[in-house]
Amino acid sequence: MNSNRKAAKIVGVLFILAAVTAVIGLILYDPILNGSDYLSKGSEHANQVILGALMELVLVVAAIGTATTMFPILRKYNETIALWHVCFRFLEAIVITVGVISVLSLLTLSREFAAAGAPDIASFQASGTLLKSIHDWTFLLGPNFMLGINTMMYSYILYKTKLVPRFIPILGMTGAALIFICALLVMFGVIEQLSVWGAILALPVAANEMILAVWLISKGFNQSALASMSAKKENNGISAHI
Repeated sequence: MNSNRKAAKIVGVLFILAAVTAVIGLILYDPILNGSDYLSKGSEHANQVILGALMELVLVVAAIGTATTMFPILRKYNETIALWHVCFRFLEAIVITVGVISVLSLLTLSREFAAAGAPDIASFQASGTLLKSIHDWTFLLGPNFMLGINTMMYSYILYKTKLVPRFIPILGMTGAALIFICALLVMFGVIEQLSVWGAILALPVAANEMILAVWLISKGFNQSALASMSAKKENNGISAHI
């Protein structure tokens, strides 16, 4: 019981840490990702950009931590879905890491631009556009596309097992579907990711993570549901050996 309570608190803290570092990272990236003068502004705000990259790396660690910490609990209900959840969370983390690399590469390009004196602006802008595009795609595929898939998986198990009040996983599954739809709409150019519609479609999944985090920190997982899951798994193991 104590280990499950501890795991719940860790998951809750990691969800909050992931959300906070994601927002801070995006804000700190502003000089190098936004504005027409990003090639000069990037090098001028190098430490800020690097700090933003560190924030996103903390996000990566936190995201992986939520999945691996929940895995021993979720697997008691369905090991396959629990494993898929871990795999897709790892994929999300990998995609975000590629985005971090693209931003740091853009910072290197900005420094080269500043050091060149009289650079060939067209060639630098072409490289910069490519690196910014890589970040934009990873920002879509990681925090939207992959997030929708893995949120649906853990929310489904939480709903079926009643490990937390059912309104939380219902919000999670709704948010997962909406953020996945948002990713598809952005991919096909119907809406912009950083837009009013993008924010509206992303709000439920963000709310789910924060509500779930607060619940796990304050209340933990439903102990009777955990006991029921453990007993069911034990009985299935005994039946398999008969």
